[in-house]
Amino acid sequence: MLKITQHRDAALESVSFMLEGRLAGPWVDELDACWHQMVANQQNRSVVDLTGVTFVDADGKALLTKLWQQGAELRAVGCLTRCIVEEITKAGHAGSSHSSRKGKREGS
Repeated sequence: MLKITQHRDAALESVSFMLEGRLAGPWVDELDACWHQMVANQQNRSVVDLTGVTFVDADGKALLTKLWQQGAELRAVGCLTRCIVEEITKAGHAGSSHSSRKGKREGS
């Protein structure tokens, strides 16, 4: 199960997704649908907070990679999620022309 709490900040033109639970199976599609809904509303800044995530499967990691490539800031504090975020951002630095912009997010 995955709980997705969305918070919009009109003043900052941003949206945050706080995730709690497992980013796996059908819940990956649920997050993807929420993300597409946000993109349709053209929010400028987005944050995916992985603080409450306990497990991420391969599809979940692939989705997080896609969200990061589309400009989402990934926030993680636990060993599992920090490791996944580091893998995503370091892989992106190796093959991306936007590495200087993305590097700023990694240290946030």
